[in-house]
Amino acid sequence: MDDVESVENTTGRITRRTFIKSVIAAGAASWVGCTVKPLAIAGQSLSARSIERLITLDVNGRLRHVDVMPRETLAFTLRNKLGLTGTKIGCDRGECGACTVLIDDIPRYSCSTLTHSARGKKIVTIEGLSLPGGKLHPLQRGVLDEMGFQCGFCAPGFLMAAAGFLKTNPNPTRGELARGVSGNLCRCQDYEKILDSLLRGAKYMRES
Repeated sequence: MDDVESVENTTGRITRRTFIKSVIAAGAASWVGCTVKPLAIAGQSLSARSIERLITLDVNGRLRHVDVMPRETLAFTLRNKLGLTGTKIGCDRGECGACTVLIDDIPRYSCSTLTHSARGKKIVTIEGLSLPGGKLHPLQRGVLDEMGFQCGFCAPGFLMAAAGFLKTNPNPTRGELARGVSGNLCRCQDYEKILDSLLRGAKYMRES
């Protein structure tokens, strides 16, 4: 076989065998050039992401270390990784307000907030609203006294929205408070009782 190839090569002609070998060799070289480098780049990217995912969050006055995907929402992180299930997910698209938490004292929809954007900020959920020693927050007392919610699914979001609003306006009128929590929806639609309870809670806050 080698004698045949050597004879063919000495003639100066490109034989069928030589042509096939050259095509295979060119294809292999092309695959290596197009694949190995992107794989190396992807490996570097994944490595960088794995480092970035390990972050620290300040939640309810505690530093919590958590592994977070780049596009993970704060609502998902709080509920599924930190076990803070008081933060509810209703619409999951920033419309109902059930997932409201405070970020640096400002009410935010956690379902529309990327967890990575909350690094270095103070996050407060409904679990962190109570006072030291487990004492109820005035807003929570107001809800209990007025029985302001029916099913209660939306209650955490309303309480957090009201807590943030009352930091800027501690003595609101009914209309002002209604506008302050207007980003929150109640599936039971008992808004009058909700406002009664939040106004009573605001009063307790002023008296405390």
